Amino acid sequence: MDNNQYLEMFLQESQEHIESLNNNLLDLEKNSNDKHIIDEIFRSAHTIKGMAATMGFGNMNKLSHKMEDLLQDIRNNTIEVTDNVMEILFKCVDTLSEMVDLITEKGDDTLNVEDLINLLDNINSDKNEIAATNIKVTPTETEQDINIYEKDIIEEALKQGYKSFRIKIVIDKSCIMKSARAFIIFNELEKMGSIIYSSPSIEDIEDEKFESEFSIHLLSKFDKEYIKEKLLSISELKEIIIEEILFPKEMSKVEKKENNEIKNVQKNTKTTKTVRVDIERLDNLMNLVSELIIVKTRLEDIESDNKNSEKAATIEYLERITTNLHDAVMKVRMVPVERVFSRFPRMVRDVSRELNKKITLNMYGEETEVDRTIIDEIGDPLVHLIRNSIDHGIETPEERIKIKKPETGIINLKAYHEGNNVIIEVSDDGAGIDLDKIKTKAIEKGFMSKEELNQISKDKIIKILFEPGFSTSDKISDISGRGVGLDVVKTKIEALNGDVDVITEKNKGTKFVIKLPLTLAIIQALLVKVGDEKYAFPLNSISEVVHKNINEIHKVQGKEVILYRGKVIPLIRLNEILEIENTGLNVDLICVILKKGENLAACIIDELIGQQEIVIKPLGKYLSNIKIVSGATILGDGQVALIIDSNNLF
Repeated sequence: MDNNQYLEMFLQESQEHIESLNNNLLDLEKNSNDKHIIDEIFRSAHTIKGMAATMGFGNMNKLSHKMEDLLQDIRNNTIEVTDNVMEILFKCVDTLSEMVDLITEKGDDTLNVEDLINLLDNINSDKNEIAATNIKVTPTETEQDINIYEKDIIEEALKQGYKSFRIKIVIDKSCIMKSARAFIIFNELEKMGSIIYSSPSIEDIEDEKFESEFSIHLLSKFDKEYIKEKLLSISELKEIIIEEILFPKEMSKVEKKENNEIKNVQKNTKTTKTVRVDIERLDNLMNLVSELIIVKTRLEDIESDNKNSEKAATIEYLERITTNLHDAVMKVRMVPVERVFSRFPRMVRDVSRELNKKITLNMYGEETEVDRTIIDEIGDPLVHLIRNSIDHGIETPEERIKIKKPETGIINLKAYHEGNNVIIEVSDDGAGIDLDKIKTKAIEKGFMSKEELNQISKDKIIKILFEPGFSTSDKISDISGRGVGLDVVKTKIEALNGDVDVITEKNKGTKFVIKLPLTLAIIQALLVKVGDEKYAFPLNSISEVVHKNINEIHKVQGKEVILYRGKVIPLIRLNEILEIENTGLNVDLICVILKKGENLAACIIDELIGQQEIVIKPLGKYLSNIKIVSGATILGDGQVALIIDSNNLF
């Protein structure tokens, strides 16, 4: 039976268990005597071990097996949870994560884990010195142990006409090359079916790390007698015991109890019924809904010229259906930001230890849902912002005590919905951004002159931080200093049609506020005309539309501005940016007031068409360098309108 059909499921479940291991280890570090947390960690390690053995990933199986040994000793109170033990357990989890990445990329887990296994063995060898009087005899894992993952495979195999066998083989003690004999046995068994479990692991058997017996779970279409007959033809075998696994009736009480515990945990953590769906299928469904919306818009345009009431009612009904269908598909694509947030507690722990800082990370609104495409892209910007907060924001414990702040700094990560947007805030109670230092560095690096800096606002000085290659750090470290981080933040967020605001106060802290659309596929837009061409502005980037007389345009420092609600805002002539010929000398100007965070600008257009739901289509790689255009959409009359990225007009 080909195990590759289970690879995708194996990778997904491994990642989930690694994430669970990380979170539970962080909890264990705070509550080292909590038996419930230790049990949770043990279950994840045990499940990874079983899954890896079943899929034939020997290194992963070997490492998780050793990790499980250590956890069993912690359970038995023969080993204490010290800083050293925690560091080694975290290293094990990191290595397991690397193995999952390797399996994803190359299909194997060939990673050198000997040093790590030696560390685990050394801890185990010291356990008698640590708690020699505290040893308790507990049931050890037997070859009869069948985890939930293996159970699924056995049940699936049974449906396909396979039988499952538990085979115990004892090699004669006089055998000189036990591993070679084992190889012949494995070779013979693999001719008759698939080996889904081995105890000890296949690698340990190959390395002859077993006494004289080992156990195997085999899936085969042959019967017990035939398998035994084939094995009896191999010499130097002292004993062969084959019994059919009549799952689940033959499960021992111990396994039943453990598997029930695992099921109970899963039940407690997930109360709703779910089904895994390939994301490509969802993307395909989304594309079909998009096409339906385009057709609906086209029908609306046709009907506007024909006053048939029956047709109008039918189109109205179609609109309701497409709107509901769109909402339903969007909800399916929505995933909680917890999927991104969950990686940060571990990162904050590691980086703060590296920099000798004490930091508490608080997370709020992890259940806030956004489109899956945004989830995939938001991770990197948040990593850079949090690392910056740790490195540049939060002071060392000594510095904080000196300025009468609590020794431990705080980073807050918050997500919440606001209209059709999701807001993600990263704030800290650190030193705040030093504006004088930005000015000094900006002059040193030639970004601006002293005179130019004196004429711009505090917000614009802070914006210099987002310029490529700009950093206020005096030295380059592994964490920061190259002027890349905030540039990545700006580029990624703007690519998602979002924007970033910064609020900072000296010695009080800094807050980065990221505003993103809930979805990137279908948006509400304002359609306009410039010359003979149609363009679309995303509605969430527009404050309002106003009319201005040509005499209301003024010039400040050579640039055109208008007065809008008591504020002087810049004027943008879209026809000049798009290199479209001016069609006339209209004195009454239509100005679309665009917003980017707290900043406003007035954009002159020739004609308003109206508000419409549009489907964003990518421009492809050949047009990806045009910064002011974020995509295109097909209108009801079949024409194509470019979507203006207003963030790049400021």
